[in-house]
Amino acid sequence: MEVAPENWLGAGGRLGRAFEEIAERVPLACHGLLLNLGGPDPIDIDFLKRLKPFLDRYKVRCYSDHLAFCGESGLLYELLPIPFTAEAVRHTAGRIRLVQDVLERPIAIENASYYCVLAQDLSEAEFVNAVLAEADCRLLLDINNVYVNSQNHGYDPLSFLRTLRAERIVYAHIAGHLRPEEGLIIDTHGTPVVDPVWQLLAQAFDLFGVFPCLLERDEHIPPLEDLLPEVEHIASLQRQQLAGDQAVVRHA
Repeated sequence: MEVAPENWLGAGGRLGRAFEEIAERVPLACHGLLLNLGGPDPIDIDFLKRLKPFLDRYKVRCYSDHLAFCGESGLLYELLPIPFTAEAVRHTAGRIRLVQDVLERPIAIENASYYCVLAQDLSEAEFVNAVLAEADCRLLLDINNVYVNSQNHGYDPLSFLRTLRAERIVYAHIAGHLRPEEGLIIDTHGTPVVDPVWQLLAQAFDLFGVFPCLLERDEHIPPLEDLLPEVEHIASLQRQQLAGDQAVVRHA
C-alpha cells in the first residue's frame, strides 16, 4: 500500500491506530508530495529529520517524490515543471543527493506530467535519465504520465521507455486521465485506465521484465468492486509476461 507520509507523520487517535494496524499487516511504500526537488527554496531538513524515523519505524520499502517543483518562498501545493536543461539537472540531482544523505537511503523520483515547457536544452527522456544518473537514485515509473506527456508534447511513448534502464525502476504507477474534446490531456487519476495506457504497461513489462505496479485513483473513487478488475488486469499482464519469459527460457 502506498501512503503520502506528510499525511501520517504524527498522526494519533483513531487514525493513528488504524495506520498502525495497516502497517503491521501490509508492506508500505511512501510517495511524497512536498520535497520540492526542483524548486529554489532550501530542502526542508527538519522535515527529513522527522521523516527518517517514520520510514525506519514502519520498514517502508520505498520512499519517492516527484521530479517537479512545488514551492518558491513557501509551498504552492502544485506539481510544476522543471526546465529541461543541464543546469536544472545539476540543481535537482544535488538536492536528491542531499535528501538521500539525510535519510541514509536511496529514494525514487517519479516522471511527472507537465503542460508547458519552461526551457529545453534536453528532451524529457534525456532530462529524466540525466537526473537519475547524476543523483544515483531510483525511478518510480508513471506509465500514465509517459502516455499523457507523449500525447501533449508529440513524442513516441515507447521510444521514451526504451531510453530507461531497467535497474533504476523500483515500481510503477498506472492511472486514468481526462481527455477533453479539445486541448491538453489532463492527468487526473480520476477515471479508469484507457487501453493505450494498458498497452504501454504491457510494453514496459516486455522491455524491462515484471515490476510492481500501483493503481492510482485520487478522485471520483468508485466502489471497491469496480476498482478490483483494474488491479486484476495489472496482475494478468504480469502473469502473461512471466509466462512468456519462462517459455523463452525453456526454448533456449
